[in-house]
Amino acid sequence: MEKVTGKSIFKGIAIGKILFYKKGEQSVKRIRIEDTKTEIKRYEDAKEKAVEQLNELYKKAVKEVGEMNAAVFEVHAMMVQDGDYVDSVLNIIETQQVNAEYAVAITGDNLSEMFSAMDDDYFKARAADVKDISERLVNILSGKESGKNLGDDPIIIVADDLAPSETVQMDKEKLLAFVTEHGSSNSHTAILARTMNIPALIGVNIREEWDGKLAVVDGYSGTFYIEPDGQTLSQMEKQQKEDLEAKELLQKLKGEEDITLDGRKIKLYANIGGVKDVTGVLANDAAGIGLFRSEFLYLESDDYPSEESQFQAYKTVAENMAGKKVIVRTLDIGADKQADYFNLDHEENPAMGCAIRICLERTDIFKTQLRALLRASAFGNIAIMYPMIISVDEVRKIKEIVKSVKEELDVNGVPYGDIEQGIMIETPAAVMISDLLAEEVDFFSIGTNDLTQYTLAIDRQNMKLDNIYDSHHPAILRMIQMTIENGHKHGCWVGICGELGADPTLTQTFVEMGIDELSVSPTFVLPIRKIIREIKARKND
Repeated sequence: MEKVTGKSIFKGIAIGKILFYKKGEQSVKRIRIEDTKTEIKRYEDAKEKAVEQLNELYKKAVKEVGEMNAAVFEVHAMMVQDGDYVDSVLNIIETQQVNAEYAVAITGDNLSEMFSAMDDDYFKARAADVKDISERLVNILSGKESGKNLGDDPIIIVADDLAPSETVQMDKEKLLAFVTEHGSSNSHTAILARTMNIPALIGVNIREEWDGKLAVVDGYSGTFYIEPDGQTLSQMEKQQKEDLEAKELLQKLKGEEDITLDGRKIKLYANIGGVKDVTGVLANDAAGIGLFRSEFLYLESDDYPSEESQFQAYKTVAENMAGKKVIVRTLDIGADKQADYFNLDHEENPAMGCAIRICLERTDIFKTQLRALLRASAFGNIAIMYPMIISVDEVRKIKEIVKSVKEELDVNGVPYGDIEQGIMIETPAAVMISDLLAEEVDFFSIGTNDLTQYTLAIDRQNMKLDNIYDSHHPAILRMIQMTIENGHKHGCWVGICGELGADPTLTQTFVEMGIDELSVSPTFVLPIRKIIREIKARKND
């Protein structure tokens, strides 16, 4: 038996044979061509086919992992058609009189190296995206099929790394687990693994000689067993059986209240990125939506989404939730969420974010979104939440803008609901003045992802700092406690919508702190419900 360790991305047990996944060796030859027009036509045809493939991947991913996680394929489709990328390929074909495969490969290498050399982690991550789309184009031009046949039996994929497109193209019925040498816990593939409930490890020193051998992935301890001995295999099979039984028991919790043993009710909501994610919310029996990331409406558009298109999206979600609360976070753009048409200035540290600051500067964009939200509130239980707040003045300015939008709607006889307004607590500044902020709004939602990175001075997308990024840091927990206490003193209910809300090791801690609401990914609703129903809200009972 061989035993190696890595970092667990998703807990669970997988038992099966290893398939060592190797990317096709792309040995692209430089071939001189005479007819550049014909070669350019070959490239243009390949580009169209790549966009078609990526659109199909997007549709497939929406069904399997939700609209938010599928968005990467829309980004790839845009990158394939990006002006700079296309111009580079065409220029190389025309000036060097070379084949399209070579021009694409050189362009991909050049842009990938450029992105990799940047200090900004967001742009560094784009290097992998450029490689992925370039490999796709070369495969199409050379007549190779994308993806890899996994065979007839369920397998554990072992690979150097996996691109999102490779992951989505795999047959999920035959996919037991991922084990990779590279990648980060915030990579697209890691997110997909968590969404699909597939055990996954990263940071494992992989070996090709494992191909075809029986193995076990222990996502609880981050251990990978190759050719496990009888005792280990027996233990892992027992654990796997217990996991399956636990999942079946969770299904029986549908329809049950989110209430502690001593009678305290917790609002257990779900996070979504778009209209299609509501299916997962309803399937997992969440009591409402605690975070609708409205920025995805902007990221998926080539231009500012219109008031009408936003209204239809918000209205559809509100109607589908049939009276259950839907908390929509207003535009939260910046850092790793960029839309070119905003023409944002370059920032040395974009992780510090823009969010509400853009809305207060570009009030026309903000008012358009607010009008859409207020109109949609007539069709359901919509609440509005504002991100990246650091001062009372910001909240007062927002409330003045909302008031002016309501007055416009009143003049035009447009109905709207009685909406709650809340703010994200995701900066240390907001925590320290949470007593003052609570007097201005109806609720707080603590964004633990950003609160952790700003408090610890660690960019959460920086792989090199993964080992010291500690969301359980005492400072973070004290800030959460302070926010809850200050909110309650001044009439605010308080929730958590960051990933920490789905951490089962902290559920009891949060409930004892007095948290009113937890908003998690849809697949975590039932596991967290189970914990809530088995604990007490008061420590001394």
